[in-house]
Amino acid sequence: MLGWALTFLLIALIAAALGFGGVAGAASSIAVVLFWVFLALFAVSLVMRLVSRAK
Repeated sequence: MLGWALTFLLIALIAAALGFGGVAGAASSIAVVLFWVFLALFAVSLVMRLVSRAK
């Protein structure tokens, strides 16, 4: 998921450099959402691993 976020970030940067504001805005919004979903899933994974080791 982090790879997809970085891909959309790269698309947004290239689109912004070429002057495609709408595409850049949409791609950056998708990248931000994917990044936060990745962080949430990563945090849940860490907590679950710590809970399973404590037993």
